[in-house]
Amino acid sequence: SRWARLLRACGDGGEWPEHSVHIGSGSVREQGYSSPMATILAHLTVKPGEEQRFEDIARHLYTATHDTETGVRRYEYWRGAEPRSYYTLLAFDDFVTFIGHQTSPHHESASPDLGAVLESIRLEWVDPLEGASPLPRTTSQPMPADADDLTQKYARRFAAQIAAWWPGPT
Repeated sequence: SRWARLLRACGDGGEWPEHSVHIGSGSVREQGYSSPMATILAHLTVKPGEEQRFEDIARHLYTATHDTETGVRRYEYWRGAEPRSYYTLLAFDDFVTFIGHQTSPHHESASPDLGAVLESIRLEWVDPLEGASPLPRTTSQPMPADADDLTQKYARRFAAQIAAWWPGPT
């Protein structure tokens, strides 16, 4: 998927320095590939002069995601206060649905264009507050036993990072 390619490019000495993509921050409880899924806030920085191109790609991904996928609770883009900063809020019914989103044809086809315009990405797993958000809590879910190798690989790559201070599943 586009995210996996971007992360792989950074980790394998691609066009971005290794420090330009971060997943999570602070103290976390890592739970492996069977980690939970609820909501991710992606912090994006676009290369100078690429704002319009990025926004066009984001509009395409937004439309394709909402038109072709099920289990999508939120998939939205925003401009940040700082120049070239953007945010994406992603929330799905469960972790398996999120991984399906990451490996979707529209994300695969957008990957080269995203790699050309993004300077950095930081994925922050967030936990909606029960009673103050309609989104589901972050809860554990293993991948299906019959998941293909690519799906298993992405599930490990995008394993949720649960902050140690968050309450456990209810």
